[in-house]
Amino acid sequence: MELPTKPLKGAGYALTLVALTQGASLLDRQILAILAPAIKQDLEIGDAEMGLLYGTVFALFYALFSLPLGRIADGWVRTRMLAICLIVWSAATAIAGFASSFAVLAISRLGVGIGEAAAQPAGTSLVYDYWPKQRRGFVMAVIASAIALGLGSSLVLGGVSADWWDVRYPEGTAPFGIRGWQFAFFVAAIPGFVIAALMWFLKEPPRGTMDGIETAPDPHPFRAGTQVLASIVPIANWQNLHRMKAGKIVWRNNLLWMAAIIAAMLALYTITSRFAPRPPLRIGELSISPHALQWCVIGFGLFALVNFMQNMRLSDGQAFRVITRSPTLIMAICVGSLQSVINYGMMAFNPTFLIETYELSLRDAALQFGILSATMGIVGPLLWGPLSDKFEMRLPGAGRVWISLFAMGLSPIMSFWVYFAPTAFDFYLRFTLYSVVLTGWMPPLYAIMYEQVLPRMRAITASTYLLSMTILGLGIGPYVVGMLSDATGNLRASMLTINAAAIPIVVLLLIIAKRAKRDELGLLERAAG
Repeated sequence: MELPTKPLKGAGYALTLVALTQGASLLDRQILAILAPAIKQDLEIGDAEMGLLYGTVFALFYALFSLPLGRIADGWVRTRMLAICLIVWSAATAIAGFASSFAVLAISRLGVGIGEAAAQPAGTSLVYDYWPKQRRGFVMAVIASAIALGLGSSLVLGGVSADWWDVRYPEGTAPFGIRGWQFAFFVAAIPGFVIAALMWFLKEPPRGTMDGIETAPDPHPFRAGTQVLASIVPIANWQNLHRMKAGKIVWRNNLLWMAAIIAAMLALYTITSRFAPRPPLRIGELSISPHALQWCVIGFGLFALVNFMQNMRLSDGQAFRVITRSPTLIMAICVGSLQSVINYGMMAFNPTFLIETYELSLRDAALQFGILSATMGIVGPLLWGPLSDKFEMRLPGAGRVWISLFAMGLSPIMSFWVYFAPTAFDFYLRFTLYSVVLTGWMPPLYAIMYEQVLPRMRAITASTYLLSMTILGLGIGPYVVGMLSDATGNLRASMLTINAAAIPIVVLLLIIAKRAKRDELGLLERAAG
């Protein structure tokens, strides 16, 4: 059967809206980074607590809700889902504008995490049904560029709006006592509402036509999504296993995994508490150690992943076989998760590093670094995405892998050169070259992952990846860097230490290069059982 070679009518507009959705997601997610110095001063918290807000609190709900929302996206109208979720996370961002405590900020981040959970699964699934297979490196490059635009915009918009407000209203004169960093959250919430209105009226494409595997709509997508949510929430997950008449082996494995995760989290709590003692956080009347909160969240997320995979095996054996029997897909998920440890660990503290190391003002750091990172984040993927498509044509199965390997293997080495720059100008110059290399990893790696599964499984595959990437990458990267910084007083060394994750990345990519094509060709065999 000959597959379509041309995009559907309206594919460019659809890609633009999905890309803007991803950009808005990063804008609302990352704005916390540029506002961190002001928030820390006003709320009297440290880097470890900011790491919790930036990563762990957001990560748990983002990861968990990506699973049921991803399952709904595999059967429902994806345009409507994206529009609704845009409204939810934009409203949650605005809530942060009213924050006067760690607890309110945490609630805001929780809401942003829930709303953004559908952005990548539903968005990727949607545009893949508009664009043919041979153009998907370009598609992912556009999305990656939009993500970079959102990241850069978060710095520029957040820093400039906060600075403008504080200059216009000196301390004690602002309406309702709102500070600049609170005003910045209100401003950041606006784009999401506009994009939601446009997304609501976007045409939903036929599912699977571009891959020659037409897929009928799911008659009960919300029932399936609810069932997935019930399968991952503690206590409800056991009720779900009972309802599905799980065997003794499933129950035994579930309890053994739970015990192992609890033991591991207790050990990590003990180690980190001794390494970097922190005062307790006040959340209402509750007082809790930030380290306890961190490892409870991570443990909860890991147990959710176990429950999710067990549920998939019982309820959708075909999806379970397709995902778990592809070594390439499993390794690619691990690679993306490890790279996210590096990326999120460094991104969370880049503005703070510039302000503290080169004595820049909040406004200067926001404008200079925000514009630079956005520009390079747009240029880089648009260069590497189409190039990875060409490499893949010349080296089927390995071409995209070699692009990812180049980017992920060289960028950690270059980071030492960048972060030891003597002046801010030198830092920006070196960061430009560093960004060109670093931005090459996402378009080819994502294309590799999604070609390992059937069209009806793309959103749930994205959700599986997001759970792993978010819990391990976003949940651990910023926290570890913040903890090391609080313990040592050396933010630069703490940021560079996280690059150790590049070692297993390189090893896994070398293995993927040898077997990616074999696993892709075995897709229908895995699906058939």
